Amino acid sequence: MGELLMVLLPGLILVAVLWALSTALRPRDSGISDAERYQLDLALRSAEHYAAQVQAATAARARVDAMTRPSQNEQQQSQQQDHARAALRAQTGPVPGHYGQMAVPGGQLDPQFALQLQSMARNGQKLQAIKLLRQATHSDLATAKKYVDRL
Repeated sequence: MGELLMVLLPGLILVAVLWALSTALRPRDSGISDAERYQLDLALRSAEHYAAQVQAATAARARVDAMTRPSQNEQQQSQQQDHARAALRAQTGPVPGHYGQMAVPGGQLDPQFALQLQSMARNGQKLQAIKLLRQATHSDLATAKKYVDRL
């Protein structure tokens, strides 16, 4: 039995040493470290948070736009009311001290007067164009401003 121990003991020691060396020299983990994993997780959460913020801002902007910008139907109704007022004024005749009757029947402006307003608006004289339009058609400030802004 002593001879058997003399042969097996060095063999077992040699196997243990080889196993320890192979374990020590083998790459531990081919994946990423904990620090890299944390940075990746942080970057993903940051991207998700940014996307949520952009979505919330877009939704808020849409709500503000919906509240401040009139719909197309409201714009059409406003234009129809403006034309009806202009037609009513055209039927009553010119007011003394004003620029005469600048609206033709049907609520449309005289083309020459419209061109004059357009040239004034494009030359940076929007206030004067609005004032002239208000005097000629007796329209309110908001209506005159909308008209000149569209020129």
